[in-house]
Amino acid sequence: MSTVKTLSTPSTLRQQVLVLYLTTSALDSQVVGWSAYDGTGATSPTTGDGDEPPYGTGVAALCDGWRLFQAAQLIPPYPGHEYDTSFLKHEFFFEKLVDTAGQDG
Repeated sequence: MSTVKTLSTPSTLRQQVLVLYLTTSALDSQVVGWSAYDGTGATSPTTGDGDEPPYGTGVAALCDGWRLFQAAQLIPPYPGHEYDTSFLKHEFFFEKLVDTAGQDG
């Protein structure tokens, strides 16, 4: 019988979410927009609080320990609308689970 070893109780794990908007659907393409959310409460990132993205590419975020958990569905443009501007299509959601045990809250 095997046992699962956990680092902490589930009540001390908090999620940090990083949303990166890339120039293409490839994870190694350049970041053109981003949002960050911190479930630990340690930081309060907000829109426009930095001129430089946290990572240059999606791959750089993976190399720093962020886990990819969602990528935008690729939907081809309707004929005749290939050059319309709209929302940023290439959206990737990353997460880190942070153990907050022992942190002052």
